[in-house]
Amino acid sequence: MDRLIYTAMSGAKHILEQQANTSHNLANAATTGFRAQLDSFRAVPVIGGSLQTRAFVVDSTIGTDFTPGPLQQTGRDLDVAVQGKGWIAVQLEDGSEAYTRHGNLKLSENGVLQTQSGINVLGDGGPISIPPDVSITIAKDGTVSGISTATTPAAVTVFGRIKLVNPPEESIVRGDDGLFRTKDGSPADADAGVSVQGAALEGSNVNVVDAMVNMISLSRQFEMHMNMLKNAESNASKASQLLALS
Repeated sequence: MDRLIYTAMSGAKHILEQQANTSHNLANAATTGFRAQLDSFRAVPVIGGSLQTRAFVVDSTIGTDFTPGPLQQTGRDLDVAVQGKGWIAVQLEDGSEAYTRHGNLKLSENGVLQTQSGINVLGDGGPISIPPDVSITIAKDGTVSGISTATTPAAVTVFGRIKLVNPPEESIVRGDDGLFRTKDGSPADADAGVSVQGAALEGSNVNVVDAMVNMISLSRQFEMHMNMLKNAESNASKASQLLALS
């Protein structure tokens, strides 16, 4: 009897966790460059002297859906979308390197190119600094150039090139801050094959309809596990009555 309880209890617990992940994906259906999280169930035996036949159900995060999202034209000079596979490299406060597809960039008070959350975008030689009164253009290879709007005639000045990388998908992992990092913590090499599109943003790759259907399916699975626990309780009660009569 307790075998059924182990399976149903642990299954219901992890279905709730999968519901939370699905809700997180839905909440980010409109987040620029978001990558949906994928989950699956697996069975794990319970280690113990008298529990060799028991097993828990465990929710395994099998990875991330790296399918590119749709591109949306914005007409904004500091918006950039990675075309196909690849990532934009950013530098965290501790000096480590992380990767994002969120190309909605901005300039800090000091003229440093940053993400909207205030993280410096990495160039070939470090963060990219841009002087004031400059009209900025981001080329297909990530080169950031500009023309001064304060002088006439004005020459084109190259301020740097955004570091674009394309590490193997199995070698990167999502952090709690939504940024991706290599599993061993080492920085990825720049990849000349990665290209970007200026004045555009990449949308989330979350399929809202599939996510809603998944939530309904998980809700029904949770209800099924609850019914299994109720049946186990009912069977145990009837077994106790039979033993009492005997």
